[in-house]
Amino acid sequence: MATVTFAPAIQRHVSVDEQHVDGASVHEALAQCVAQAPALRGYLFNDQGRLRPHVAVFVDGRLIRDRRTLGDALTGTSSVYVAQALSGG
Repeated sequence: MATVTFAPAIQRHVSVDEQHVDGASVHEALAQCVAQAPALRGYLFNDQGRLRPHVAVFVDGRLIRDRRTLGDALTGTSSVYVAQALSGG
C-alpha cells in the first residue's frame, strides 16, 4: 500500500492523518484520501476537479509530472507527500 502524508500546513485546515491506500496512480490515491476526509476535496481541487496551483504533490521525493490528470504511477511502497506551496516576502 502507498502511504500518503499531508503537510502540517494542510492539516491546519483539514484534519487528516497519514493514509495507507491502494492505487496505481496519484489520482487513485488522492481519491481514496478524499473519500476518507471529504473536506480535502475543496482544499486540494478547484471546481473543475483540477489540482489547485498552491498544492504540490511528491512521489518518492520527486515532484509529480502530471498535474492535469494525476496519472503519475505508484507502487505498493510509494510515499506520497502533499504540501502547500507557500510564497511570501
